[in-house]
Amino acid sequence: MRFTQEAGDEVEINVIPLIDVILVLLIFFMATATFDQQTRMKLSLPEVSDVQTQADKRESLVLQISADGRYFVGSNEVINARIETLKEALQRFAGDDRQQAVIVRADASAQHQFVVTALDALGQLGFSQISIATVRADAESE
Repeated sequence: MRFTQEAGDEVEINVIPLIDVILVLLIFFMATATFDQQTRMKLSLPEVSDVQTQADKRESLVLQISADGRYFVGSNEVINARIETLKEALQRFAGDDRQQAVIVRADASAQHQFVVTALDALGQLGFSQISIATVRADAESE
């Protein structure tokens, strides 16, 4: 049995179905990926024995403080830890709305000075509705 190839036939591999499958998978992964600001920076929040009722869930300004002193306003990192830079970032993010609720999410192992600097910047800008995020302590740890 002898297979012969004629001179005019060319063998080719069709990659178009492969490209279609790859694009469908890419679109699937892009659509199902979660983009959450809280997953960007891992925080270990301080614990409290009893959790008070939370304020209404309208749009709040979230200020995150990492253990090493980095600040995040919304989902954007502040360039440096100076109070002037933090105030500029807060003004840019909040605009003129000083009645907006602010949630400070500071890592439990962050230095006290980082939290005080953030509260000082918020106070100088005129924010009055400030909350500090905590988690409920487990019953086993009591």
